[in-house]
Amino acid sequence: MWAITRGGFNQKIFNLPKTLSRPLMATSNVIRVSSPSYSTSSPNHAPFKRVGTHNGSFHCDEALGCFMIRLTDKFSNSEIIRTRDPKVLEGLDAVLDVGGVYDPNHDRYDHHQKGFEEVFGHGFNTKLSSAGLVYKHFGKEIIAKELQLGEDHPDVHRLFLAIYKSFVEAIDAIDNGINQFDTDKPPKYVNNTHLSSRVGRLNLDWTDPDQSPEKENEAFQRAMALAGSEFLESVQFHARSWLPARSIVMECIAERFDIDPSGEIMVLKRFCPWKLHLFELEAELKVEPLIKYVLYEDERGKQWRVQAVSVSPDSFESRKPLPAQWRGLRDDELSKETRISGCVFVHMSGFIGGNQTYEGALVMARTSLKM
Repeated sequence: MWAITRGGFNQKIFNLPKTLSRPLMATSNVIRVSSPSYSTSSPNHAPFKRVGTHNGSFHCDEALGCFMIRLTDKFSNSEIIRTRDPKVLEGLDAVLDVGGVYDPNHDRYDHHQKGFEEVFGHGFNTKLSSAGLVYKHFGKEIIAKELQLGEDHPDVHRLFLAIYKSFVEAIDAIDNGINQFDTDKPPKYVNNTHLSSRVGRLNLDWTDPDQSPEKENEAFQRAMALAGSEFLESVQFHARSWLPARSIVMECIAERFDIDPSGEIMVLKRFCPWKLHLFELEAELKVEPLIKYVLYEDERGKQWRVQAVSVSPDSFESRKPLPAQWRGLRDDELSKETRISGCVFVHMSGFIGGNQTYEGALVMARTSLKM
C-alpha cells in the first residue's frame, strides 16, 4: 500500500493485514474494512466518511475503485463497508459496484444495472466497471496531486487519458467480459498473469476451513493493496518517464527536416520510450510524410542504432525495413555490402541496424530510403 502527499507518492509504508487502524467488525451482512493509512493531503480531522461495496467474492474493479476513491480529498479518511444490504448502502457516503445505481452527483458507481452503457469518452468505447467510473470522476484529481498542478493543466489531461488507456481500460473490459480481439476463435494461450487474475486469486480458497467474514475482509484488503500499488506505479511511471519522453519526441519530430530533407528520419537527442508517442504525435501534428527511421545512441555500447518504424504500435511489420541485402550481415561484411564504414549489424527482419558512429547510422538511413 502507498501514501500520497502533496509532494507525490511515497514508498510502501506497511504490510497487510497487521496495520489495520482498528479491528474488523462484522454483523450478519455488513463487514467494515478499516483501511490502512494511505491518504491524500486533506486534513486529518476531515469528517469521517463511509464507502460501500459488496461483500462475498471480489474482483479487481471494486478493489481498485475503493483504493482510488480514498486518494481523493472527499473520501481520504473513509471506511470501507462491505455489504449487500440496501438499507445500509442507502446511508453510505459513496457506493461502488453494488446497489444498481450510477449517479455521480450522489457518489453511486455501480455498472451492473440494466441499461448501463457508460464509457470513458475521449475516443474510448469500452463499457466502464466501478474502477473506470471512479477514475472517470476522480482520476484528474489524483494525477494533479502527483504532478502538483491544477486539474485543468494539459499535462494532467494527457496523463489522465494515457493511464486510462494503458491501465484502467483493461480492468473495465475484463470485468465486463469484453474480448481483447474481435474474433470468436479460442485464444492460442491462456493468460492468468494480468492484474485482474491476480486479484481474483486473493479470494478465499474453497479449501480454507476459515470462511469467516473477517477472513474474507482481510483478503479484500490485500486485493486493494495489490491493485492500488500497481495503479500508483502506473501513475508514477507516466509522470516520471512517459510524459518527459513525449516532450523529447515532439521536439525531435519538429527538427526532422534538419536531419534530412525528406523529413522521414528522426534523431533522438536522448533515448526514451518513443514508439507510442511517435504514432500519437504523427496523428496529432498531421506529420507527412510519415517517419521511416529513428536514430538513437545505444548508451551501453556507445554505438548508434537505426530503427525502422513499425506500421502500428503493436506490429512487427516495418513501414520501410532496412534493405534485404543487408539483413543478417555484420561488421566488415556489412560495411562492404553497404559501402558505409563502421557498420555493426542489421537484424534478419530489417527492423534495426547499427553503426559505430552517428554519421554512419545517418548514411545507413538515408541510403535505405532510396532502396
